[in-house]
Amino acid sequence: MKPALQLKLGQHLTLTPQLRQAIRLLQLSSIELDAEITTALESNPLLERPEDAEPIPEPPSDGDEPMRTETEAVADSAANNAEEEYAPEPDWPEEDYGSGSGSKSSGDDGERENVVGAITEDLQDHLLWQLNLTPMSNRDRSIGVALIEAIGEDGYLSETLEEIQQSLKPEIEAGLDEIEAVLHRVQRFDPLGVAARSLSETLLVQLQAMDPEHTEGLALAQKLAESQLEALAKSGAEKLAQQLGVPVEEMNVAVALLRSLDPRPGAQISSQAPEYVTPDAYAYRHNGVWRVGLAPGCRPQLGINRHYESLIARASKGDAAYLRGQLQEARWLIKSLLTRADTVQRVAACIVKHQTGFLEHGPEAMRPLVLREVAEELGLHESTISRVTTRKYLHTPRGTFEFKHFFSSSLATVDGGSASSTAIQAMIKRLIEQEDPRRPLSDAKLADDLKGAGITVARRTVAKYREAMNIPSSNERQRLG
Repeated sequence: MKPALQLKLGQHLTLTPQLRQAIRLLQLSSIELDAEITTALESNPLLERPEDAEPIPEPPSDGDEPMRTETEAVADSAANNAEEEYAPEPDWPEEDYGSGSGSKSSGDDGERENVVGAITEDLQDHLLWQLNLTPMSNRDRSIGVALIEAIGEDGYLSETLEEIQQSLKPEIEAGLDEIEAVLHRVQRFDPLGVAARSLSETLLVQLQAMDPEHTEGLALAQKLAESQLEALAKSGAEKLAQQLGVPVEEMNVAVALLRSLDPRPGAQISSQAPEYVTPDAYAYRHNGVWRVGLAPGCRPQLGINRHYESLIARASKGDAAYLRGQLQEARWLIKSLLTRADTVQRVAACIVKHQTGFLEHGPEAMRPLVLREVAEELGLHESTISRVTTRKYLHTPRGTFEFKHFFSSSLATVDGGSASSTAIQAMIKRLIEQEDPRRPLSDAKLADDLKGAGITVARRTVAKYREAMNIPSSNERQRLG
């Protein structure tokens, strides 16, 4: 077969180094961005961050028509600066916005520090630390390790003793009574009542640690924890007191003692590591209008080192080529940072415009918002919006939230409108908080109540939202008394 040359027309997208850099910077968090800039300053002599450096103006556009692809949209976004003023530390208005549920602000220096997650250690590590400090044989210690590894995040034993027995083989042939003896020792670690196999067991362990001479109602509380929890939840304290022939006053004392116990001791020790976040933008109200300002770290001030730039003209050929390359990289980085900052600000401003109801009235006023809606409004690609909303945080009077928090799907209402899934979750949470502890609302009843409020939602959808908020089912929410 003879070789031949053929011409073929086609289109493909080529990512220039500058576009690659713009995309990569866009998806970095503020902490990662700071590390990236520090690395660039250390490696590029043409780049500097002088204390009194004037902001470098954005290079003019090359005049090309913007394409609505992911990469061109990122690069072109710098040309469409948002109108919101730069406000690194806005003065909060005097209006009352409510407490909110986001991260709190703190710090003696006036800066706002935000913490996402619990500042605690892993439950298993906490228990293993205590196990290693407890005098016991190596055999019992091995059994203790197996027990601790079988404990879930809520502190309950997630495997049966038979399953733990099998996991120890063939190294250790242990009887169930031997494993249970070690289990009783682990259950008395901190948090007290951990590694229990039932609610009854964890309550009994906590009660057994109390002084019977100085704990009023202890004997009756132990009796209730051992065999009357279900009856107490269904009948209530007063009716159960009549059934057991116990004075109501004594029953109330015993029930109060049970209520003081921790039904989920493992929840005290969270496996989630602390995550410190710095807001990328601030939402504040000025003269009755919600505005957005970028945090100082989101728009870093970088400049070109004029001394090294002046050396290019009189340097040797090799040195001049190196300096020109570093100069080009410095200019690319500066433009990419401007692009990133403006894109973050535009997206934050668009979020604030759509979610003023949340800012003023809380989660139940959150409106449906999807990435496509913001992308079309700003003339950017959906994937660009996705990158901007990941690990970027907006500080509001209601707390600090990731940009993604403000996006949610919509559900139809009876009057033909729509409600966001976030607002519906907030409504479900409010209904559960207001329920009778002795008669928790089932998912079906929650769906009926929402329908009465004009929102049609299926029972399984209610269950999905409830589980997403880590709220137990109605059976598990039955409280004592």
